[in-house]
This record gives sequence, structure tokens and C-alpha cells, in this order.
Amino acid sequence: METVNSARKDDMQNPGRDLSEQIKASTKEIHVRAENTQLMLSYQKGQITLPGFHIMNGLECLLFNFLHTLEEEMDRNASHPGVAPIYFPQELARLETLERDLEHFFGQEWQKRVIIPAATHRYTQRLRKIGEGNPKLLVAHAYTRYLGDLSGGQVLGKITQKSIGLSSGEGLSFFSFPGVSSPNRFKQLYRSRMNSIELTKEERDGVLEEAIMAFDLNIQVFDDLQKMLRVTEEAYGDQEKAETPAIISSLSIMQLSLGICVALATVRMGIYVF
Repeated sequence: METVNSARKDDMQNPGRDLSEQIKASTKEIHVRAENTQLMLSYQKGQITLPGFHIMNGLECLLFNFLHTLEEEMDRNASHPGVAPIYFPQELARLETLERDLEHFFGQEWQKRVIIPAATHRYTQRLRKIGEGNPKLLVAHAYTRYLGDLSGGQVLGKITQKSIGLSSGEGLSFFSFPGVSSPNRFKQLYRSRMNSIELTKEERDGVLEEAIMAFDLNIQVFDDLQKMLRVTEEAYGDQEKAETPAIISSLSIMQLSLGICVALATVRMGIYVF
């Protein structure tokens, strides 16, 4: 994993720099790495084939399990001085909307079909650990997650709707923020609140390291999903195309497209947050 040595040198030269700007600088290199994972590149080039339901489940449930843990820890630490300034449950909470989308596409028993990559478990375990022991570090995950959804998620939501041929936004409620009337103004408010959190030099460095870790954990998740995709493609091969009824193939394509677009918001957040 990267370190924040270069960021720390920059901080010494710019001691009054806002936390949001410091996160941008410290995650610049690893953000490029996240953008160039094999799964991301394959998706952008349209080279992801249809292996069935397995990868779709991994993508969707990656985000569901992550949000479930993050929002529980944010709720539990809502009064903590390092969390309270950025606690906006009515405006930003995404878990219920994602669950509605999952039920819309996959039915009420969608949880019985989930596949959770090992890297996702590592991610949620990390969130539990800092939520219990050092809640100020949650800002690194909440900032990149929620503002990424608010910005990049909006773009990806439109791409998803077009790519899978939906005539309405049904099933895409995750991408909408009815409690936010102006995304740009809200992002300014969020950054201002985040920058107001009182941190010592050591605590600030810890947040920067945590932001880098957030990207690194996302890269690990996408690497896991890429391995799942490769194994499943090899197992299915051309057999699925020959034996699977057209209606199932069509549904699988829609589900896979939605899952990938939702997951892309997790890694592509850096483009739009900053």
C-alpha cells in the first residue's frame, strides 16, 4: 500500500490546506491505479461478457454490505465530534434505496443469492474497527463514498438507464438524492463541514492514510471480482449462450450492467468528488 510521505511533505509546506484538498493530493496516485484495474478497463472498453448471475451478485452485494456497515458506524457515532459535522442521514443514506433496487430486479429473497468477495469482508471489518476505535477516520470513507455517489453516481445512473434500456428510473433509485436540491451547493456544505473537523497533525495524517486505504480496499475488491469473472466465464463458456433461454439471458445482461455501473461509482468517486 502507498504511504502519505509525499502528502506529509506537502502539508508541511502548506499547513493551512483544507482537509478535502489534502485528501485529493494524497490519493492522486492510487486513484490512477484504481481507474486502471482490469475490471474497470474491461468495462470501459465494453469487453465484459455475460457469465451469469454470479458477478452481478458480487458487485451489488459489495456495495450493499459496505453501505450497511458504513451507515451503522455513522449512526452509532453520530454525536462524535469527528462524525457529527458530516452526519447527514436524511440527505445521504443510501442503504434503503439500494435495497429497493435489489428487490426490484432480483426479488425479495435476493440476499439468499449473494456472493460476497473476500476483499469485501476485509473492507467491512476495517470500517467496524475504526468505528469502534477511531471514529474520526470514518470521514475518509464517508467523504469519498457519499460525494462520489452524489456526483459520479448521477452520471453513472444516466449511463446505466441508457445501457440497459430502461424507459423510466425504476430500479435506479440508488442514484437519486431527493433530499438534496442542489448537489453542487450540498457538496460545498459537506466539504466545509468536513474541513471544520478539529484534527491534530497526527490525526490528520491518519485520515489521509485512511483515504489511501479506502482506494486500496476498492482495488482489492475489484481484483477479486475480476478473478470471479474469469473463473465464471471459463465455467460457462459458450454453453450458457446455447442452453440459456433468451429471456434469462436478457435479464442477466440487465442485472450485470446495473451491478457493474453501481460498483463503478465506488471506484470512480475520485473523479467527481474532487
